[in-house]
Amino acid sequence: MDSRSLGSIGSVSEVGYGSWELGSAWGDVSDAEAQRAVEAALDAGIDFFDTADVYGDGRSERVLGEALASPIENNAVTVATKAGRRLDPHEADGYTLDNLRRFVDRSRENLGVETLDLLQLHCPPTDVYYQPSVFDGLETLHEEDRIDAYGVSVERVEEGLKAITYPGVESVQIIFNPFRQRPADLFFREAAARDVGVIVRVPLASGLLTGTLSRADTFPEDDHRNFNRNGEAFDVGETFAGVPFEAGLDAVDALQEQAVPDEMSTAAFTLRWILDHDAVSTVIPGSSTPEHIRANAAASDLDPLDESTHDAVTEVYDAHVREHVHHRW
Repeated sequence: MDSRSLGSIGSVSEVGYGSWELGSAWGDVSDAEAQRAVEAALDAGIDFFDTADVYGDGRSERVLGEALASPIENNAVTVATKAGRRLDPHEADGYTLDNLRRFVDRSRENLGVETLDLLQLHCPPTDVYYQPSVFDGLETLHEEDRIDAYGVSVERVEEGLKAITYPGVESVQIIFNPFRQRPADLFFREAAARDVGVIVRVPLASGLLTGTLSRADTFPEDDHRNFNRNGEAFDVGETFAGVPFEAGLDAVDALQEQAVPDEMSTAAFTLRWILDHDAVSTVIPGSSTPEHIRANAAASDLDPLDESTHDAVTEVYDAHVREHVHHRW
């Protein structure tokens, strides 16, 4: 497993682990399954884990805290969590120091740590990025040793560009994959120029870019690919990367025909494509299946894709996907 720099936080595995699935919104995952998933990630060389305080109302944090107790104690892993979505209503005015401190203290307890490695604002309303007091509050939490570093998780490129104007922001988490290519333009250049780490989430577009989904597939009631298909619960860009399901399946067919080598899975191809972008610090696919986790981690060992292959991905994006996503996020 190769490592990359995540801002000033240090080196992390270039393939990390996203633990949304261990908490909620992906169907049922038992405690035993969650434990096996984390163990598989560690065995595969993954040392960066991402979670949030609302994933299963803290369950994901608690699972990671228990499963990673020894690596956390020995500083062998970096655990990033997120805060803000517990606000009800979820409005910019709620991002006060008192509320953030309360959320952080709950996450510290869930993870079993004195200080959080990395706290990220969890896709807050856009207005939050224009309130310096919020980022002053994060700096206060850092001074209080409640957090080692802070960053943001964003929905839109413009939010990321605004966030990195605050000097204390060490990382930006953003959706990026062959079906969400806009961050590779201005945002990646600006992040690299400021030495801001980039954490890529939703890399496989909620399973679309595994190449294993079909029009006949259905999803459980508690799976966001069912209940958030049109953005009913949260930003639709988090589900299938914002691409309408049927259009996404057409795009996957074209991608497999025009770009994916016969000897490579679509998932491995996608992760390698993401890692070919130097501004990316780590990519955080999520799964509760050890075999999938090991396969995801193995993308670090693949050779970079050639220029003609990258051109083919762009052609598929332009023909099938751009009209649905490029102007929105």
